[in-house]
Amino acid sequence: MRAFGQAQGVKRREDIRFLTGQGRYMADIPPDGALHAYFLRSMVAHGAITTLDLDDARAMPGVAAILTNDDLKAAGITRSMWSAPASDQRGFAGKSPARPILADGAVRHVGEAVALIVAETREQAMDAAESIVLDIDDAPVHLDLSPGGPALHPEAPDNIAFDWMLGDEDGVSDAFARAAHVTTLSVRQNRVAVASLEPRAAFAEWHGERLHLAFNGQGVWVMKRELARTLNLDPEQVQITTPDVGGGFGMKAMTYPEYFAIAHAAKVVRRPVVWTSDRAEAMMTDNGARDLTSTAELAFDADHRLLGYRVSTLSNLGAYNSQFAQQIQSALFSKVLTGVYDIPSALLHVKGIYTNTTPVDAYRGAGRPEAITLLERAMDMAARELGLTPMDLRRRNFITPDQFPYATPGKVTYDVGEFDRVLTRAEELGDVAGFAARKAASVANGKLRGLGLAYYLESILGDDTEGATIEFTGAGRVNLYVGTQSNGQGHETVYAQYLADLTGLPYESIDVIQGDSDRIAQGGGTGGSRSVTVQSVATHALTEQMVAAFSAFLEAEIDAAPFAFEDGIFSAPGSNHRFTLLEAADLARAKGRTDLLKHHKRTKLPGQSFPNGAHLCEVEIDPETGALRVDRYLCVDDLGVLMHPVLAQGQVHGGVAQGFGQAVIEEALYDDDGQLQTGSFMDYAMPRAEDLPMIGFFSEPTPSVNNPIGMKGCGEAGTVGALATLGNAVLDALWDDGVRHVDMPFSPQRIWTWLHEARA
Repeated sequence: MRAFGQAQGVKRREDIRFLTGQGRYMADIPPDGALHAYFLRSMVAHGAITTLDLDDARAMPGVAAILTNDDLKAAGITRSMWSAPASDQRGFAGKSPARPILADGAVRHVGEAVALIVAETREQAMDAAESIVLDIDDAPVHLDLSPGGPALHPEAPDNIAFDWMLGDEDGVSDAFARAAHVTTLSVRQNRVAVASLEPRAAFAEWHGERLHLAFNGQGVWVMKRELARTLNLDPEQVQITTPDVGGGFGMKAMTYPEYFAIAHAAKVVRRPVVWTSDRAEAMMTDNGARDLTSTAELAFDADHRLLGYRVSTLSNLGAYNSQFAQQIQSALFSKVLTGVYDIPSALLHVKGIYTNTTPVDAYRGAGRPEAITLLERAMDMAARELGLTPMDLRRRNFITPDQFPYATPGKVTYDVGEFDRVLTRAEELGDVAGFAARKAASVANGKLRGLGLAYYLESILGDDTEGATIEFTGAGRVNLYVGTQSNGQGHETVYAQYLADLTGLPYESIDVIQGDSDRIAQGGGTGGSRSVTVQSVATHALTEQMVAAFSAFLEAEIDAAPFAFEDGIFSAPGSNHRFTLLEAADLARAKGRTDLLKHHKRTKLPGQSFPNGAHLCEVEIDPETGALRVDRYLCVDDLGVLMHPVLAQGQVHGGVAQGFGQAVIEEALYDDDGQLQTGSFMDYAMPRAEDLPMIGFFSEPTPSVNNPIGMKGCGEAGTVGALATLGNAVLDALWDDGVRHVDMPFSPQRIWTWLHEARA
């Protein structure tokens, strides 16, 4: 195989069209003659609908239709939106209260859709919404992250959505009984808004009895399945497509009520219907993220080795189950429960709570940042209590290379890892030895300086199977069909790059096809850092199958010794017969072997892979104002074999920036009535380039043995490591002034308050 592609930083092929305005996002592709949709939404967090008068609105200019839940029921659309309840080792299963597409007699959070207005223009639809008479009899709200309070669903007593447990209760109890030292720490994960650059959007159109829905999501197949199920259609009656997507981060992986409503509306009006969320609507209705409080307990023996680990969590689900919500802080959290440490016994106990807020679901990392933040914050606190450095305590408890494959208490098997080597490299590159001098210089300038360390581990998640198809279309062009969905990561570049590397096909001749359920029968979509690993493994297997088929064809057509394939060339020893793959395809076409012009292969990963790494950062705090500045940030990551180092670095940088946002400046807040207080960028802060220093990125790989390429994934690694790193740095900066606990976000007001309370 030639070495053009793999581990080469070729330029992103997508960027030319993006930077020249040639990207095709949802707002760029409305169908001709489309009507516009607008949703009337609840202005209160909880209550019964007593009046919904549409007469005046239906008479407004340009209005084509107004739909409510009654209209959906009359059309036979009565199914609840789908979600995946969590079930645990005890046989307990999460609750599944119905979630209607449009409010069914009651509302449970501000922004819940009550009616859909379809009109010639968006402005006309908005005007009509103003004419609807909607009265809601307010009910008490439940906003506390605790069981009890006013009930949201009769199926969920005390508003408990699920009560989930994993681990060895007896073993953990014994470990704590034998412990020489126990560290206890509670960590709050603030709620954040995802705030993708492109808000959610979709259009629906019918061709006879066949539905086409386009939306800016992270995969088309769940949407296809759920539209067919909910609208009572045969799956073959549904086509889903996705154009370019301006950011997803997990939030766009789910189905949402709006997509089902506009699909039915388009059938009613017999014209295409377009819906585009504005920023205020997005802040109010996109799934929220994080929003939980966890307590960690670490049990150590007299030699400071971990004996047991116990976690108790209360997690906010919002008003309804979103698609994967119950899995995030339970099953996904448990995948990395004990991180990189050799802990004999562990127990995770999680309760999910319904509140009168927007539903909560996956966001970059989805459970793994929450788990690692808790563990790494607790390890730092334990090091202080035991009189060790953060590095020393971690080294004493690392899983060592000779222990792999390693089965964790969370029932996951890690394949490989060299954690001490990665941490040592981070210490060297981060100049930990020079920190004392830098701290002294900060103090001389009236500032406080802190050093933060976190050693993260994450797990690639999602469907462990994926397919790839290659098609020779003629004129030297090749289509590569993939089952993932790019939303900004650079998939078109890395997939074409890898196929060129394997086959010798010209990189520029490969067209990557994604996001069309008619052209690609099955796929796992994008999420859980799975895309490049799972898709590339499928491409690797496809290439082996395709090369074998062409070799057999050439041997049958040409009287020569068996053909070998090397560096992109088929050749027969002892002869002058040489064919590129394109030439072999042209010969097959000429011979009528159309079966050789398209090849498909579906594969399953032998096992998960586990990106990991050490993050170091230094922060400087002005004690007079509480203002925080990140002065240095370093990532030393074991992401396995890198397909494209520049793209991997960009993914890590982006993850760190989103981690910084949550840790320092972002927080979605509701008042006592359930009204969102941070509904625009005037009230909700987002990271800016000036907020972060240049982020150091260094690869220290240990190739995974669970795929033939040795990759581990990188899309969420930066966020998984960043939250604890920043938290540990902030506490380190404030420790000498008596501050003993900090929680995100580390805003100037909060830091100033902690300092003054400690000094008082």
